[in-house]
Amino acid sequence: MSERDLRYGESGVRLNMSGAKSTEILMGRESSPVIDLDRAFRLAMEDGLIASEPLKRLLSPEDEVTVIISDITRFWMRQDKICPLLVEYLHTEARIPCENIAILIALGCHRPQTVQEMKTLVTPEVFQKVRVLNHDCEADDLVAVGHTSRGNEALVNPLAANGRKVIVISGTSYHLMSGYSGGRKSILPGISGLSTIRRNHIHSLAPDLPKTSPLIGMGVLEGNPVHEDMTEAARLVAPVFGVNIAINSNGDICRIIAGDFEAAWEESCRECERLMGVPVREKADMAVVSCGGFPKDINLYQGCKSLINAAQAVRDGGEIIFLARCQEGGGTPAFFNWIEPLRKGELDAALRADFTIDGYIFYAFCEVLARFDVHLLTDIPSSELAGMRIHVYSDAGSLSRSVDFAGKKVYVMPFGGNTVPFLQNN
Repeated sequence: MSERDLRYGESGVRLNMSGAKSTEILMGRESSPVIDLDRAFRLAMEDGLIASEPLKRLLSPEDEVTVIISDITRFWMRQDKICPLLVEYLHTEARIPCENIAILIALGCHRPQTVQEMKTLVTPEVFQKVRVLNHDCEADDLVAVGHTSRGNEALVNPLAANGRKVIVISGTSYHLMSGYSGGRKSILPGISGLSTIRRNHIHSLAPDLPKTSPLIGMGVLEGNPVHEDMTEAARLVAPVFGVNIAINSNGDICRIIAGDFEAAWEESCRECERLMGVPVREKADMAVVSCGGFPKDINLYQGCKSLINAAQAVRDGGEIIFLARCQEGGGTPAFFNWIEPLRKGELDAALRADFTIDGYIFYAFCEVLARFDVHLLTDIPSSELAGMRIHVYSDAGSLSRSVDFAGKKVYVMPFGGNTVPFLQNN
């Protein structure tokens, strides 16, 4: 395979890899979408339960119930398809009055959702039936529910305390800091106070060196201080039930996993590994990675996650060809403004002083650029990326003329955002 068509923005590019010693495609597994969602939901809530009694047996009609969902930035998990089914189940099967049900949007540090976004997340019909509220990580009425073993005081939204029964709907994917998204992340950072979030996230950085902690990473749970602190905070809230959504590479729901909050989430992590994890026998000399086109490469903040995935498949000092059109540039100021402390040589100190997730994604992106020779095809002007140790090209022809494939083992990742390579012995 000397030529390969890869997605780039809303179109594509063709790259010639003539002379390569070998080329191998890395992609996640295909999985059929759920055809009858109502039936799949009923099965997940009854015969397919993970380590739990049916939810209706865990609740009483007089209970006050809070359903935690993710915000619009994670709309890919399509919880709008699950919310109506769960609210109907709570009302008809568990006999919970609609006035006793609240849906809390787990914003973490993100901005509040607009009314229209709330209706998109839960559907207009559900929005009319039950209360839908934004979490505020700086609110005055946050409730302290205890401390984790690392001394992190868990401040949470009052709708997740005071005797309310908490149910979490979440989607699971690989996560750079906490190993996997979903589950306990809906509690911390999802509905936690700003101080609680920052004390958790700072564990992403090594305590004694200016680099990422070696204890964190995609798929890493054991010994991961970010994950373990999140898990302990979630146990202090003690959700009674979890509904986890598995998504295939086309963005379709392919499985619903429900039951015990922790056990069902752990099963969703295994499903994520099955769908997105790709074992490789050895690291390659080079990777060619496309984000998968629009909207995965709408800006550098979104696109760089594909580069970080590809870095797991390449030897240190190797090359990565990175295709990310980025028609909206670097991304939000919360991400791309970190380039200024980078240029001043102050990125590590600045992030430790004011840690944000956007800032850490930028930090991890820069760590990849420091370890590999990265060639980026993009619409971003090279002047805007000055100081980032990256070769920037505006057209595929100039990129092809600058890269030598001769004698190299090459991995090709057509959908880098949905593909996470791992060495087989790991």
